[in-house]
This record gives sequence, C-alpha cells and structure tokens, in this order.
Amino acid sequence: MSLFGKKKEETASCCCAGSCDAESMEKAESAKADGASVKILGSGCTKCNQLEAATKAALEQLGMDTMIDHVSDFSQIAAYGVMSTPALVVDGKVVSYGKVLKTEEVIKILQKVR
Repeated sequence: MSLFGKKKEETASCCCAGSCDAESMEKAESAKADGASVKILGSGCTKCNQLEAATKAALEQLGMDTMIDHVSDFSQIAAYGVMSTPALVVDGKVVSYGKVLKTEEVIKILQKVR
C-alpha cells in the first residue's frame, strides 16, 4: 500500500533515447573492432573538429599515413564506454576523452601506444 495512492512506474533510461536494439548494438560492436586504427568520437562539434585537426597534424609530424575515422553515431560511441566527447581511440583503445588535446599531446600518446 502506498502513502499517496499511486505507485510510481519505473522507466529504464538509455543513452540513445531508446533506439538501441540487439541489431544496432551488434553493428556498433563490430564497427568498434574493425575499421580505421585512429578514430575521433564525437557529434561533429567544434571541439571534435579541433581534436581531429590536432590528430591529423600529429600523424603528419610522425610520418604516419593513417586514416582518421570520425564516428558520430551515439550507439557506436557508447559501445566504447565514452560518455563525454570528444574522444580519441587508437587501435581500438580509448586513450583520451572529454577534452581537446594539443598536437604535442597527441604525438606523445601515439608514440606511447604504438
């Protein structure tokens, strides 16, 4: 018996506003496993574009010819466990999230990871 008559209904909240089903999550997991070895996760905002530019500059300075994949699908971003963007993913591992890195910082991360 509840105090005020109605019992509250519990609703499940989801990071993608309820649009995640088994098929979309499976697709996100497979996209996480393959593809470009350097990825920028983000919606395409100014900060995401700044991180992408810094990463391109770092790859050029290191002489690496690596494609950068910009992931903006929130189910794929959630598959990495990232809740704040922009994020940098190198070889399937999230190495930075929630801030815009400078070119020198990206160079240090790439040298450490590779």
